[in-house]
Amino acid sequence: MNIQHIHKSIETQKNTLLQHSLYNKVKTIEDLRTFLECHVYAVWDFMSLLKALQARLTCTTTPWFATTNPETRYLINEIVLAEETDLTLDGRHLSHYEMYIEAMEACGADTSKIEHFLAEIQSLQNIFVAIKKSDLHPSIKAFLDFTFRVIEEGKPHEIAAAFTFGREDLIPGMFFAILKNFQEQFPETDLSKLIYYFERHIELDADEHGPMAMTMIEELCEKDIQKWEEVKEVSILALEKRIELWNAIEEIIIMKVEMA
Repeated sequence: MNIQHIHKSIETQKNTLLQHSLYNKVKTIEDLRTFLECHVYAVWDFMSLLKALQARLTCTTTPWFATTNPETRYLINEIVLAEETDLTLDGRHLSHYEMYIEAMEACGADTSKIEHFLAEIQSLQNIFVAIKKSDLHPSIKAFLDFTFRVIEEGKPHEIAAAFTFGREDLIPGMFFAILKNFQEQFPETDLSKLIYYFERHIELDADEHGPMAMTMIEELCEKDIQKWEEVKEVSILALEKRIELWNAIEEIIIMKVEMA
């Protein structure tokens, strides 16, 4: 088994996401804001997948000891550098999550719910309790719960699978589907930071992070058939959770339109 086999195994789920009817539901600035207010949870929990991989593939404690595979150490550190401290449109360094929050604020989306959720996590000191207690849509809860179950229970190659095939490999095509009509649809709204965020993801993930993440999977699995099977299983589950998230966002947009 290899990367090509994984790509073939997840083809159905990827096509479902790339052709999802959600993209055609984002017709007004209010629809866009609703999308951002729901999608931000996926932007945030991606950072936790990222840091979980860094914690497992590098040494982040003292005293320092070299981890066994310098190649995976290099790959994850390179990805972390851009994801956690990328250049903003105006030349500052921010994480992609913080860039997304600024983009939301610039176009009038509400960031108070995600900020309250993160404050609850810090207060409760338990991500699973915080998810359960929140008033998020059940599919957003399930999406977050899956991510943190993989982080808590998963082996490095399983976390890398959720990170790579559930996120990094998917983002360029998926975000392009969202981005392509934004400027034409909403000329009166400041979308410069949002468009820059999406373009950075397309640029980084297609040209750098995507291929690097694939190499990381290969390094972690090598010729271990069991590991490849686990990568396939987690990848399919991650994409199915993303489909459920997209279904939920579409449902919320439709509900708000009908109530307006």
